[in-house]
Amino acid sequence: MEHHTTTQVPLTRIQKLIGKRMLASKHSKPCFYLERKADVTELMARRHKISKALGVKVTSNTFLIRSLALAVHEYPLAIGRLETNNSQGQVISIPPSVNVGFAVNSPQGLVVPVIRDAHEKTLAEIAAEERALTRKARSNKVRLTDLEGETIALSNLGAYGTDAFWGIVPLPTSTILSVGNPDRTIVPKKGHLAVRKMMSLSLAVDHRVLNGAYAAEFLCRIAERLQDPTHMI
Repeated sequence: MEHHTTTQVPLTRIQKLIGKRMLASKHSKPCFYLERKADVTELMARRHKISKALGVKVTSNTFLIRSLALAVHEYPLAIGRLETNNSQGQVISIPPSVNVGFAVNSPQGLVVPVIRDAHEKTLAEIAAEERALTRKARSNKVRLTDLEGETIALSNLGAYGTDAFWGIVPLPTSTILSVGNPDRTIVPKKGHLAVRKMMSLSLAVDHRVLNGAYAAEFLCRIAERLQDPTHMI
């Protein structure tokens, strides 16, 4: 009888850290989940022209980061976090900055570089910073300071053909936007059927900080921004 041995794959330092933090999040955050579609036909069609006009490559992630930052400006509880105040007990603390962490698959595992003060940056500035941080992550040159300060998270698996998924809200944030691959879909438009590129937007939210209606409006605002990309330039 042939004997097979079990293969054991050691975890990297980053894998151990991420695993510990994700488990802590699942144990401590009572999350609920929302999903809707965004018509990104115009965004995908105009992306290369916008890149040429701005002089920097604008990716889908660039628009997603920008739309997140603008939506948070209108719905600040999306970056709120539950904290304990000595005099008031538990309170929702809202940080002054929208710092968007976006997941990157690197040789050392999943890393999440952070674009700080995204609400104060133009589409071109976000594009340049996203490109630089992604390169650093994939070449193992990312620094600890590049990974600190996240107040809201973004995970995009569209490049891998994933239609939709729900990410785990990372500590210490309360919200993560998960994005799937834009799919060609037949939809009614102005009384006719049209083929449009529809992108899945999924939101995981800490229910202690945001309620369902507030989170739904926040997700709707993100979708509206993506469906009208000229207002994000």
